[in-house]
Amino acid sequence: MRTASLVAAAALLAACGSPLKERYYLLEGPGGAGPASAANAMSVHVGPVVVPESVDRPSMVIRTAPNQVDISDAHRWAEPLKAAVPRVIAENLMRELGTPRVTATRIGANQPVDYRVALEVQRFDSSPSDGATVEAIWTVTPKQGAARTGRSAITEPAASPDPAGLAAAHSRALGRLAREIAAEIRR
Repeated sequence: MRTASLVAAAALLAACGSPLKERYYLLEGPGGAGPASAANAMSVHVGPVVVPESVDRPSMVIRTAPNQVDISDAHRWAEPLKAAVPRVIAENLMRELGTPRVTATRIGANQPVDYRVALEVQRFDSSPSDGATVEAIWTVTPKQGAARTGRSAITEPAASPDPAGLAAAHSRALGRLAREIAAEIRR
């Protein structure tokens, strides 16, 4: 009897001590080759970008009810959202504007550009029932002329309610946000 108890206790401890299987997710820009380089192509820098601290963490934050979220240690972002969001916006702006001269890194922050895009993400919700919601205030500042500010509120349904489906929905929502910003730049 004592041996059986020891074996059961050892099995329980082994189960409790097993490592958590983590899965990692990326925000993706549009696939395929980017626009060809041209000497006279417009240049754009995306940044600074502010992301709510409540979601800018390695673990995915899933909204489960009004005023309630779950922080999933098993499902994580592969890169910080404060780096992923400007990268994806920049990749989408390259496509939308037909220029390869779009940056979103610190290196491009001090370079002269035709347009600067500042972005304050106010909401970055992941919900199995509602999909991805991105609300942002953005400002487009041309090299010459007055800055123009806009607000976007985008909800993109998830093809599946799992974290992979939510990550893909956020990628599509950021693509729609970039289209709205590109439309303002073209004006």
